Amino acid sequence: QVQIVESGGGLVQPGGSLRLSCAASGSIFSAYAMGWYRQAPGKQRDLVASITGSGATNYADSVQGRFTISRGNAKNTIYLQMNSLKPEDTDIYYCNAVLDLTWGRPRSSYWGQGTQVTVSS
Repeated sequence: QVQIVESGGGLVQPGGSLRLSCAASGSIFSAYAMGWYRQAPGKQRDLVASITGSGATNYADSVQGRFTISRGNAKNTIYLQMNSLKPEDTDIYYCNAVLDLTWGRPRSSYWGQGTQVTVSS
């Protein structure tokens, strides 16, 4: 009964910007942490950026200074602002949410369906 919905991917030229959104909904008590990962075909899924419930952030070295992760005003929503995009940022981006659930259910991890980001001229 948890849904993770992503939006905001697309095609952008090198040097451009995109903003990804992710919203978790359902029987959620609170979000322990949420983050963005990316994966190219045949490769492992790597962390891009994460944010905890207290607001602590973590970034991959490759995006430090270019990407910013933030929490939205709506509960259990995060954004990834991506600036100065490079062709090597092209990947499928996945939202991950580690959630504390209602009714005493254990903390669990959920993934979105992925959104394509393509950086090309």
